[in-house]
Order: sequence, then C-alpha cells, then structure tokens
Amino acid sequence: MVPAESTDLPVAKTPRPQPGPNGRTRQRVAVIIPAKDEARRIAATVRSARAIPYVDLVLVVDDGSDDDTQHVAREAGAVVVRHSHNRGKAAAMETGASIVAMRDSADRPPRLLLFIDGDLGETAVNTAPLIPPVLKGAADMSIALLPPQPGAGGHGIVVGAARRAIASLTGWTPTQPLSGQRCLTREAFEAATPLAHGWGVETGMTIDLVRRGYVAVEVPCDLRHRPSKKDLRGTLHRAAQYRDVLFAVNARKMRSVLGGRPR
Repeated sequence: MVPAESTDLPVAKTPRPQPGPNGRTRQRVAVIIPAKDEARRIAATVRSARAIPYVDLVLVVDDGSDDDTQHVAREAGAVVVRHSHNRGKAAAMETGASIVAMRDSADRPPRLLLFIDGDLGETAVNTAPLIPPVLKGAADMSIALLPPQPGAGGHGIVVGAARRAIASLTGWTPTQPLSGQRCLTREAFEAATPLAHGWGVETGMTIDLVRRGYVAVEVPCDLRHRPSKKDLRGTLHRAAQYRDVLFAVNARKMRSVLGGRPR
C-alpha cells in the first residue's frame, strides 16, 4: 500500500464506471453516518456532508439514541433509519450499506460508500479528498488521516496495538488504523462483511481487505471531532476499544488457522 499522493499507485480490484455520453462519470457517492446521541452536532454534520462532491445521498443510522438525533438529522436533510435499541457501530454500518443498496438503480453503478462519524460537524465536507482515489481506481478503500485533535486524552496504546496487528497480518502499516472516516467501493465493503464487532470494526475491515488483495490508502483530511478525554468516561471508552480490537485481531488469527469468517 502506498500514500494516496503517489504517482505510481497500484490498481484497485473494483473496476471504475466509464464516463457517460456527456463525458462525466456516472458514479455517485452515499454518505453513511452511524450515530448515537449526536443531536447536538448531527445537523451540522449532515449539512456539511451534503456539500461533498458526487454525494447525492446522506443517510444517518440512528443506533438507538436516547435523544433527538433522528429528528434533527431528518430536518437537516438526511435520510434516517433507526435501530430500536443500540446494536453497535458495525451493525449501523451494515444497516446503512443495505439501505443504500436498496436505493441504487440497476442502470447505474453502485454508489461508493463514504462512512463518517456523526460528530464531525462543519468539517465533514473535508472528507471529500477520500473520494478521488476510489473514484479513479487508485484504491478500493481510502482512510482519513486526521490532524492532532485538541483535548485528546489517549496515550496511543490502542492505536499502537491495532497498527502492529495490521502490519503483522497484512504487511501494511497504517498511520491511523482506527480512523472511522472511510470511502469504499460496494465490492470492497461486501468483501469485508460480516464486520468485526464494536470498536474493532476498522481494524478488522483493514485486515480483511488488505489480506484479500484490496488496495487501501490513507489520505490527509482536515477534520475535527469530539475526542475521548482523560476522564473516567474516556478511559472506559479506550478500554472498550482495546478489548474490541484484540477480539477482532484474534478472530482473524484464528481464521488463518481454521478458515471461515469469524466476526
């Protein structure tokens, strides 16, 4: 895998659609936003995402929120589906991809899937650089590299564990293995399912795709989100991340020995 700005990129596995009669690509992009209790920031995120080039659908999957996330998102212009109870990020991503598939038309290529977090606010539009590498066939999956986030309280333990595991199992060492801002082809997403549980979804997805020959690149994006802090809530969040990453990695190690597709 190589940086997105390289002039000698490998060829992605998924064929890109040919331009239509007017010389423009017929490819469209769907933004999928898994969200839980994001009523304060989801409207800004949706409005910003709608301004991303090639995007014609912004879909919010309300994963059992206790606040007004679904109503605020809908009023901001998103299509909204809701889980009646919290099922986790992986389930929300799979639900979102399924809804997009139902809205794809047979006479047009499947939409690219751009997954973003619900707390990006006005910076969501800055995920736009993730689309060109996938659109042009340079990658099957692009991953956002975020700048340092003010107030972040982690010490890099979970990131380091995920990075080392991906490198060990695939030969590729990502800079930000836990980044949730990702653009994928439909083929790549389906090849990564079933997704790893919980906070292990990004690590599991990267391992599964790169091991199967899909091309992943990292792309700098000027994004701001709500970081986990050094308080008890932040510590518990990072502990849950670490648990889920280890579970996803160990499941994939077992797959190498036993075969099959464990979550």
